[in-house]
Amino acid sequence: MSESMLKMYISFAGMIFMFLAIGLILLSRHKFKGFLSGLTGCLAYIFMILAGIIIFYIVFSGPTM
Repeated sequence: MSESMLKMYISFAGMIFMFLAIGLILLSRHKFKGFLSGLTGCLAYIFMILAGIIIFYIVFSGPTM
């Protein structure tokens, strides 16, 4: 597998983490209450941070040859 394809799949993981974070934040704020709301909120923000790190890596690693 080439480096370009690997970066593409890693960026897909970042996008999936972003969508998971959005869904979990919506659930946390509108559907859940109490401890479950806090737990899903923390999980959502962890996914958001991981997605940001992945996207930062992909963007700043530069073009592939």
